[in-house]
Amino acid sequence: MHHDSEKFMDTLTLTGMLAGSGLLGILLGFALTTLLKRRAHGRAIMEAEEVLQQARQEAKRRQNEAALAAREEFQKARHHADGEFRRRQSNLTKKLAAQEKRSQKLGRRSEELDRRGEELDGRASTQGKREEKVGKQEAELKLLLAEQSTRLERISGIGREEARRLLMETVGKETRFEAARLGREIREEAQKQADQEAQKIMALAIERSASEFSTSRTSSTITFPDEKVKGRLIGHEGKNIKAFEAATGMQLIIDETPGQVVISGFHPIKREIARLTLEKLIKDGNVHPRRIEETLRKMRKKVNGIMRRAAEEALKELGISRVHPEIVKLLGRLHYRTSYGQNVLQHSKEVGYLTGIMAVELGMDEKMGRRAGLLHDIGKAIDYEREGTHPEIGEEVARRYGEPDIVVNAIASHHEDCEVISPISVLVSAADALSGARPGARRRTLADFIRRVEKLEEIASSFKGVSESYAIQAGRELRVIARHQELSDEESALLASDIAHRIEAEVDYPGKIRVTVIREMWARATVH
Repeated sequence: MHHDSEKFMDTLTLTGMLAGSGLLGILLGFALTTLLKRRAHGRAIMEAEEVLQQARQEAKRRQNEAALAAREEFQKARHHADGEFRRRQSNLTKKLAAQEKRSQKLGRRSEELDRRGEELDGRASTQGKREEKVGKQEAELKLLLAEQSTRLERISGIGREEARRLLMETVGKETRFEAARLGREIREEAQKQADQEAQKIMALAIERSASEFSTSRTSSTITFPDEKVKGRLIGHEGKNIKAFEAATGMQLIIDETPGQVVISGFHPIKREIARLTLEKLIKDGNVHPRRIEETLRKMRKKVNGIMRRAAEEALKELGISRVHPEIVKLLGRLHYRTSYGQNVLQHSKEVGYLTGIMAVELGMDEKMGRRAGLLHDIGKAIDYEREGTHPEIGEEVARRYGEPDIVVNAIASHHEDCEVISPISVLVSAADALSGARPGARRRTLADFIRRVEKLEEIASSFKGVSESYAIQAGRELRVIARHQELSDEESALLASDIAHRIEAEVDYPGKIRVTVIREMWARATVH
């Protein structure tokens, strides 16, 4: 029994030990878990601090980069603004210089006009003196005739036949003077009636031919509401504007004028194609070199169609048929050609109408007159591509494509460059003058024409050995009178060449100017 009690006590002790060990394990596990959690929390805090530090460093780096980029952008903007300021300052300086030059020109021109006015006053005074002298001579002649009649009366006793002869001589002289006066009056009256009849026919032709003129300039202006379009037209580093100018052959002017760009160039057809191309690009909003070339090809086809239709309509309006296709093509190009601001196709149509009307009034062929009038300026379609005047070029083209000889002669002679072979040519010249002289038809004023003619004479007179110079045929020919004492024949030829080169360098003139130097020497001998 005692043995059993001990055994029970050992069992109880072992059980207690086991229970104590389990509790201790639980406590140790809890402590270990707590320790691990604290260590994990510490590591998380350290990692969070590292991430925060890295974020601060990244933010600082980006801030520095942004500041650097902003500084570079500011420098670029400042550089661009400085360049733009210098460019505008240069343009302003050039404009001021040009204005000063024009002012000086106007001052010189005013002095020249004053001088010419004084010369005219002097000429008027000289003319008055001449008329007074002629009046005195006429009075003296009448007095002599009266004295002769008195003498005849006094010597009448010397014989009837002698007195009759002297009387007849006196009467014959008086009759010749009277006949000359009557003949002059008849000629003046006939000329007056002819002028009145010509004016009547021309006035009738003008009244029956009413057409509107459209004028084109050497530049085309395009407007748009969005100012951002200018940036797209220029493109990155100006690649778009360079591509446009290279493809069209025109200059694109983009300045500070809001909502506006200007296309500048002397070729009217290319300028119109460039205008339509630019309007299409602005409307689509898609501007890049490839798109420019595609649009340019489409607009070129469109303009060719417009010119062809304009030529066909002109031929239809005037009732002209059987015209060579190449002539039709050239006629259509005149739709975009101007002369002193006057549209050449409209001018040609008006000349055709006027020539036809005058031909009917004078009993000539109306259709031939219209044909010659319409084609008289056909050379202007290609005169900027070939050498020579437009009558010479037009004559060559008309002859090549089988136009009648009357039409060819009218084209060649409408500026009096060759001999006239048909009255139709004279009518074409008259109709051309009427159309160009109509008020408002051309922008070139009489003052501009006078300045150009005076400039030609001034250049010729400035050379050594020149006595006088005259610009004739509306400034198309310059005749120079040389002093034979100072120049030889060889030097006269050189003088003509030097004057021509000077005119080419200093004067803006249409067509061709012929310079003729005249050196004349008279030798007289008297035999006694």
